[in-house]
Amino acid sequence: MATFLYRLGRFAFRRRRYVALVWVALLFLAGFGAASASTPSASSFSMPGTEAQKAFDLLEKRFPGGSADGATARIVFKAPAGKTMKDAAEKAEVNKVLTDLPKESKQVASITDPYKANAVSKDGSTAYISVKYKVNGMALEEHDKKSLEDSGKAAQKAGLTVEIGGDALQAKPETGSGEIIGVVIAGIVLMITFGSLIAAGLPLITAIIGVGIGVSTITALANVLDLGNTTSTLASMIGLAVGIDYALFIVSRYRAELREGREREEAIGRAVGTAGSAVVFAGLTVVIALCGLAVVNIPMLTKMGVAAAGTVVIAVLIALTLIPAVLGFAGKRVFGRRTRKKMEAGTVEDSSEAKPNMGTRWSSFVLRKPIWVLLAGVLGLGAIAIPAASLEMGLPDDGSQPTSTTQRRAYDTLSDGFGPGFNGPLMIVVDGAKASGGAKAAADKTSDTIKKLPDVAEVLPPALNKDGDTATITVIPKSKPSSTDTEDLVHSIRDAGSGIKSDTKAEVLVTGATAMNIDFSQRMNDALLPYLGLVVGLAFLLLMVVFRSILVPLKAALGFLLSVVAALGAVVAVFQWGWLGGLFGVENPGPIMSMMPIFMVGVVFGLAMDYEVFLVTRMREAFVHGERPGQAIVTGFRHGARVVTAAAVIMIAVFSGFIGASDQMIKMIGFALAIAVFFDAFVVRMAIVPAVLALLGSKAWWLPKWLDKVLPNVDVEGEGLKAHAEKASDGDEDRELARV
Repeated sequence: MATFLYRLGRFAFRRRRYVALVWVALLFLAGFGAASASTPSASSFSMPGTEAQKAFDLLEKRFPGGSADGATARIVFKAPAGKTMKDAAEKAEVNKVLTDLPKESKQVASITDPYKANAVSKDGSTAYISVKYKVNGMALEEHDKKSLEDSGKAAQKAGLTVEIGGDALQAKPETGSGEIIGVVIAGIVLMITFGSLIAAGLPLITAIIGVGIGVSTITALANVLDLGNTTSTLASMIGLAVGIDYALFIVSRYRAELREGREREEAIGRAVGTAGSAVVFAGLTVVIALCGLAVVNIPMLTKMGVAAAGTVVIAVLIALTLIPAVLGFAGKRVFGRRTRKKMEAGTVEDSSEAKPNMGTRWSSFVLRKPIWVLLAGVLGLGAIAIPAASLEMGLPDDGSQPTSTTQRRAYDTLSDGFGPGFNGPLMIVVDGAKASGGAKAAADKTSDTIKKLPDVAEVLPPALNKDGDTATITVIPKSKPSSTDTEDLVHSIRDAGSGIKSDTKAEVLVTGATAMNIDFSQRMNDALLPYLGLVVGLAFLLLMVVFRSILVPLKAALGFLLSVVAALGAVVAVFQWGWLGGLFGVENPGPIMSMMPIFMVGVVFGLAMDYEVFLVTRMREAFVHGERPGQAIVTGFRHGARVVTAAAVIMIAVFSGFIGASDQMIKMIGFALAIAVFFDAFVVRMAIVPAVLALLGSKAWWLPKWLDKVLPNVDVEGEGLKAHAEKASDGDEDRELARV
């Protein structure tokens, strides 16, 4: 591999104009496709194999035109103090709103009068108009959104409190200015690392080009592939981070080769052949981790993972081709003026003779105190991981919105007027097509059974479809949607449904947003261990090929698990318990988003392997070239610690930029990835890894002979480049002699 990448790097260097033109053309084509594509709608959410999804599909079939996946809105009214919504003046204001709503709109399915649908609280303080649309919130036309937003203004002037809840006003998540700040910080770190504006700008520019191509492609295909609203945001988050890091690795190695006196073309060939090999395998681990999300069997999550993986592939290809091309244009300006003058004068210090840098001093300290460093790292992360034992998972609703939003205020008003469970109704679907006494009898029996269960506030009368073979029953829990009591109620209804089926042959299914959330969380829990096994297992095999060792990949996997559990502990402490929540914009501590842990595992595993591959391959390279195990660790840190530190700081800055997003999921994922990278890079890779390698000594690189023969030799250390360079050198001398 090293030889192939060596040739690829030299080719890209020589043909830099054509290579740069190709990437610019790809960026233009992707941008044109994104600009030409229609506005992406919200992706359909489905969970094949779950009871909630089965009931949802049955509703679509038995209640045609019901728009089961359409957006909903609740216009919530609260009467002034001393008055009720049943008073004549308040009724008149509500009727005005009903009259002004666009009933004839092609996107409106139904509008419910609160005084005819029992939508007034018992104390009369609260009432609501329910609006059902035929399309989801992202596809809702601006005219209908504007009518909804303006519907309560006249009533507000009359003294009523009016708020609007539901997903009809759903907007595309905004990341705010944090992402830009993250990129600025990345630029500052690169400037400090390289001491050259050109060298600092290259990783940023190429990473932005890669993200531009990836995100534009996602936008262009959003409607065709039914991609979610957050897919492009997550792809840009990951693509930007790895794009900068991969470019950083190549540029850093290129500068090191130039310092050793090599010509520019040879230096870029060697940089791509060595650091590029690490980039390929690091990128491959990220792709494996992201594509592995398919094992969860949730289409939305699979698409998010594949889309992000595609952006990572683009980042790898750019690092291997566009970076060498751009370095060809930059010349020796990848160094600062002072360094260039020293190089011209021949006074640049050899790296082996230079003053020990921070990486050398730190690794030497770890070699002297390996046990203490190991204990401090493991115990420290272990203490931070303790809150992870209290992890509770769920999905966000209007109750998790900031209190400044009308959706959150509508949610709170309905909870006060109708009870905490009113915002999370359960939809019971009774399939009576094969029922012995008919669907109505089965529905009545189901309704009577549910009324006797604990934590039930209200059971509405069954509603039959036109064919009379299916009924729906709305159940209002006493507890809020995200509570364990509501989850227990869902399981109790499903258990009772089994008995009803044996008695009446009617199938009872529980669905609705709350039931979907519960099933989703359960699916995430069930998939976490298989996913970990798949990703860690495949990556272990891959790293075994890279390092030709058993203990080094094992140590890498265990260290990753430690950093992930610690990151989960930090997420629980901040977002579930509310510790330091104000610092990170967490207004409403609550359950952790169900998809966050498994998504974090996938992304962080790939990123953790970036540091592992880049740092430890340098150690492996030194060990293969004859250095003692301890000295090889120092060599690896002398060459790689500065770059890995810069890469980690950049990733933390980029991910932290997403903490300012308006969407709770993106905010939480940004924090989780940032803190996980911090733990993994600075505690695991920089402290625990060298401590373990120091204790293992030469045993760290042990590999059974039979396995050594079976494993392919990918030559990440670039050992084959020596023979290739010598052969090329002989050929050049022969050609020179022939010309003479």
